[in-house]
Amino acid sequence: MNKNLQVILMYFITHVGLIFFMYPTDIIESASRTHWVPIFIGMVFHLVFIWIYMKGLSYFPGKNIIDIYMEKGKGLSLIFLIPIIGYFFLANITTVRAYSEIINIVFLSETPLWATMIPFLFIATYIAAKGINVIFHTAFIVACVFLPLFLFIFILSFQNVDWRYFFPLFDIDYSFISNRSYYKSFFSFAGVFLFLGFIQPYHTYDRKKVFLSAILLLPFFLFSVYVPILTFGQATSATFQFPFVTALDSVYISWLVFDRITMFFLISLLIFIMIFLSLLLWMVCSILVHFVPIVKHSYVLYFLSILIFIICVMLPDWKVVENLFWWNTYFRFYVILVIPFSVLIFGVRSKRKVR
Repeated sequence: MNKNLQVILMYFITHVGLIFFMYPTDIIESASRTHWVPIFIGMVFHLVFIWIYMKGLSYFPGKNIIDIYMEKGKGLSLIFLIPIIGYFFLANITTVRAYSEIINIVFLSETPLWATMIPFLFIATYIAAKGINVIFHTAFIVACVFLPLFLFIFILSFQNVDWRYFFPLFDIDYSFISNRSYYKSFFSFAGVFLFLGFIQPYHTYDRKKVFLSAILLLPFFLFSVYVPILTFGQATSATFQFPFVTALDSVYISWLVFDRITMFFLISLLIFIMIFLSLLLWMVCSILVHFVPIVKHSYVLYFLSILIFIICVMLPDWKVVENLFWWNTYFRFYVILVIPFSVLIFGVRSKRKVR
C-alpha cells in the first residue's frame, strides 16, 4: 500500500473533520464582514509553519520528533515535549466532550452525554491500541468509503446560497485580530500537523504532496464559513451554534430518498474525528512511554482514556468546554510556533556539524 498516499489522506480527512463544526462559529463571531481575510491569514500562517516543520524534519531522516529532542538531552527534551503532552491532553478532552455534545444535539437528544462519550472514546482507544500502522490503514479505508460521500454532500450545500452576500469583498476590517474567537479558530490548523513528526520511521512522505494537500484544504476552510453566510446572511448566521450544519439542514433534494442529508455528512465527519482522536492518543502515549519505558504502551493508553472520560463527564456545561478551548490556545500557539522553529534550528545546526 502506498504509504505516501496514506499520510496525505490522514492529513486531509483529519483536517476536514475539524473544520465544519467550531471553525465557522469562531470566524463568524470574530469578523462581521470580509471573512475571507481572517481565513486567508490563518491559512497562510498554517502553510508557512508546516513548511518550516517539514523542512526541519527533513534534516533527520528516519527519526521522529522524540528522538530529535532526546539527542539534545533529557532536560531539554522535557522542556519541549511536556507542553506538547499538555496540548494533546486538553485537545483530547475538548474534542471528546465537544463532539459528543454535537452528536447529542443533532441525533440523540434524549441520550445521556456519558453514554455518547463511551463508544466515541472506546473506538478511538481501540484503534490507537493497535498501533500507528492500523491507524493509517483505518484512515485509508475510511477515506475511500466516506470521502466521496462527504464531497457529494458538500457540493449540495450550495443549493440555497445567494452570492450577493459575498460582497463587499474589500471593505476590510481587522478588528478580528483582537477577538479571542479568532485565536480559538486555530484549533482547526494546529490540531493535526504535528503527527508528521511522529510517524518516522514507520511512514515516509513526499513533502511537496503533503504541502499540496494543505493548499487543497483552502476551499473547505473558506466555504465552511461562507455557505451559512451566503445562505442566511451574516447577522442570522452569527446566532447559530453550528452555522454550517444549520445551512446544510436547509438543503432539500427531491430525488433523494432521505430527508436529511445532514445525518450522512455528520457521520462522515465524526468518523474522521475518531481517527483524529486515535492519532492524538497514540502520540501522547508515545511521548509518555519514552520517558517511562517500564510502563506498557497499552496501560498508559487505557489509563489516559479513563482519565479523559472522567474529566469529560465532570465538565458541567458548554461554557466550561469553551473556556478549555481558550486555555488550550496557549499550548496551541506553542506547538504552531515553537516546535517547527526549534526542529528547523536543530536541523540546521546538525547539518553544519556534519560538514
